[in-house]
Amino acid sequence: MNYQAPLQDMLFAMQELAGLSSVSALPGFEDYDLDTAQAVMQESAKFCAGVVAPLNVGGDKDPSSFKDGAVTTAPGFKEAYAQFTQGGWQGVIHPTEFGGQGFPKLIATPCIEMLHAASLSFALCPMLTDGAIEALLVAGSDELKRKFVGKLISGQWTGTMNLTEPQAGSDLAAVRSTAQPQADGSYKVFGTKIFITYGEHDMAENIIHLVLARVPGAPEGVKGISLFLVPKLMVGDDGALGARNDVACVSIEHKLGIKASPTAVLQFGDQGGAVGYVVGQENRGLEYMFIMMNAARFAVGMQGIAVADRAYQKAVRFAHDRAQSRDLAGSDGPVSIINHPDVKRMLLTMRAHVEGTRALAYVAAAASDAAHHAADELTRKNNQAVYEYLVPVVKGFATEMSVEMTSLGVQVHGGMGYIEETGAAQHFRDARILTIYEGTTAIQANDIVGRKTLRDKGAVAKALCAQIALTEQDLSARGNDDCMAMLNALKQGRLAMEDAVEFIVANGKSQPKTVYAGAVNYLKLVGVVLCGWQMARAMLVAQDKLESDPAFFVAKLITARFYAESVLTQATGLAQSICLGGNTTNRMAIELF
Repeated sequence: MNYQAPLQDMLFAMQELAGLSSVSALPGFEDYDLDTAQAVMQESAKFCAGVVAPLNVGGDKDPSSFKDGAVTTAPGFKEAYAQFTQGGWQGVIHPTEFGGQGFPKLIATPCIEMLHAASLSFALCPMLTDGAIEALLVAGSDELKRKFVGKLISGQWTGTMNLTEPQAGSDLAAVRSTAQPQADGSYKVFGTKIFITYGEHDMAENIIHLVLARVPGAPEGVKGISLFLVPKLMVGDDGALGARNDVACVSIEHKLGIKASPTAVLQFGDQGGAVGYVVGQENRGLEYMFIMMNAARFAVGMQGIAVADRAYQKAVRFAHDRAQSRDLAGSDGPVSIINHPDVKRMLLTMRAHVEGTRALAYVAAAASDAAHHAADELTRKNNQAVYEYLVPVVKGFATEMSVEMTSLGVQVHGGMGYIEETGAAQHFRDARILTIYEGTTAIQANDIVGRKTLRDKGAVAKALCAQIALTEQDLSARGNDDCMAMLNALKQGRLAMEDAVEFIVANGKSQPKTVYAGAVNYLKLVGVVLCGWQMARAMLVAQDKLESDPAFFVAKLITARFYAESVLTQATGLAQSICLGGNTTNRMAIELF
């Protein structure tokens, strides 16, 4: 089988760790219970396995192509996208008033994971559309919402995010694209944007570009950036499509991975100016774009989990099928390599990381639901703070994890993994971009240090550590061997995280270079510990339910203990590098490199 969605583990994480019943009790979500979640996820799994996953290898070998300003997507993508829109999948998480299905983020997130596991290249198009929808719902005028949101939610039109320019990568203060106001309230947009995912394609009727640009007289830097909606085809007041706007695809990139996803260079305004409409207020564009960015960052974290799981599934099948060498305990001949201890170690490493990050991401999704739908303001505020703290962890840690785990997938295959025909290499190549786009790991790490730890003096981080301590009490009360092993590792991890938080809060303002030198390791430390916390909670549930499904829960228990003994043990070393390594990093003069 090409791809099989891990529905049982997804439902376990949703129910037992993320609290699906609590999300279903939130105002507006009363109809979205376990039965609904199961039905939606089963349909999603069927679509992703049957329609999208078979396109993954073909799209890598015969990717999207560019000729005379037009992009032809990989064979089968256009037809699969038509089925995707007909099934209503683009609108799963979006409001019913605009034609969406209004599902909680907790139920939509497994659907996102499945789609990305089936094909990262295919899933990127709806992912960017989701971000455009979110930005317009929050900041768009009623007129923009009326004309554009419904068609985006239906999937008839797709959306893009246009930030990067040749001279402006992560530093958006360097954006030079301009927007000239017109008498009718529209703008003429001019400039070049690069790395625009699905900036041109043949799968939808229209493409709605959200573009960062500067109006005349705007302040320098990021405070002078505005956000504009620029359609590929003009849209009349009645929603009818008109002439081609002054937006041209100049080329698409040749990439290491995600080859079927067209990454476009777009030129705005070469024929007199691309017609655009301001989103929200002038000079607040970066603020609005971060709505898209945060939605995309969470989704990219899910991409990391998805591709790591896909690589794990492939590695497990290969390890069962590949006979090589005799068993260390003795055998008549070669055995399946899954019998060898180091292969089991690699597979357990992959499995433990996937299950831990999946659980943490689903917990984050539930926090987002509570932040938007809880009845009281304090609950909404607290959950929003937790969600915002977790987003850079989900994005940064899960994507770094994906590169490591897909690399292990190649290793399990041995020399066969380096041969393209086995497919293991594609997952490794596809995963490599995930730590870079939507903000590199360092950008996520700077965010969690500066905005999410220093700004509140570590309040959210400390609150999470307090919750971990409560789980430690539950482990101690059980007292059995597995729980005590987990307790020892989790406690050391929590203490390491607390030490790192204290160091950052104490030194962040006085020694910023010292602190930020350890930012990525802080992000990794938080990821290791918080995922370990979820694995500890999973262990407790598994012990309670062992008899109901021995195969599933014994595996869950062993995987959790493996995480404790082989992954959580990294926490102490990471904390030491954060607290001790920054000064040494900065001692190295640039001339010495």
